Amino acid sequence: MQIYLGVTPEAAREALGCWRSLAHVAYRVGPGSVLLRQNLLLQTKGGLLSVSDREAPFIDSPEALRDAVLRECGRRGYSGVLLDFEEAPRRDRAAFAASLAPALSASRRALFLPERYAAAAPGAVALLCTAVSGGSFSQYLQEAAARAGGAGRLALDVQRLCMDFRLPARSGEGSPLAPEDLETLMERESPAVFFSQDLCARYFTYSRDGAAHFVLFDDADTLNQKLRLGAGMGFHAAFFMWPEVRDIAPRLFAPWRSGKKGP
Repeated sequence: MQIYLGVTPEAAREALGCWRSLAHVAYRVGPGSVLLRQNLLLQTKGGLLSVSDREAPFIDSPEALRDAVLRECGRRGYSGVLLDFEEAPRRDRAAFAASLAPALSASRRALFLPERYAAAAPGAVALLCTAVSGGSFSQYLQEAAARAGGAGRLALDVQRLCMDFRLPARSGEGSPLAPEDLETLMERESPAVFFSQDLCARYFTYSRDGAAHFVLFDDADTLNQKLRLGAGMGFHAAFFMWPEVRDIAPRLFAPWRSGKKGP
């Protein structure tokens, strides 16, 4: 399994101290179907080009944007492209993905995109979010692989889970906790922490103002366990975002630096 760390240009130097394979979060779609780029380090070479559609205009010329992406891949030696499309699926985005996929394949480059765009680019690798708060994580991966026609057609979009659920959590949704908030909460409550084999995450409970709470969270060990499961099933790749794992990066990536299949 190939592991990528998504970084902005200003964080690239620091992130390289922990991991070498980067997805450069430095590109977005501009007016007129142009590819806009932040200032990258002059020596930036290799890894992936990551392009965002956040607040992007309509892509009126998918071919022009495709050609700009291909030129940048050649200039920087990128081995592929990550479409970091966050907005609801749109026809113009799908047309761009459909145009880009065969062009990248012809140059032996990979295309990674959100699962909801997979039908638009059959040869691309779809991203599967790992933030699962119910059921079995292993079964979740197995079912996704079956739908996709094989785990090799999927990559893990590894999101560091950290949620506080007020019980009973009938909606299945909790309140997100920042790492510093989790640390403060654990210092205050001094809870007994357990590991959920099904969810592949840690958890604890506490009471406040007469209400019971259930906290589910990831750390370096649980994220590595999720990587091991994905690698064992044959998932193509895994993606992390640097801000989410910066505080645990040394421990998270240490088992993988030697090129092994994990710890």
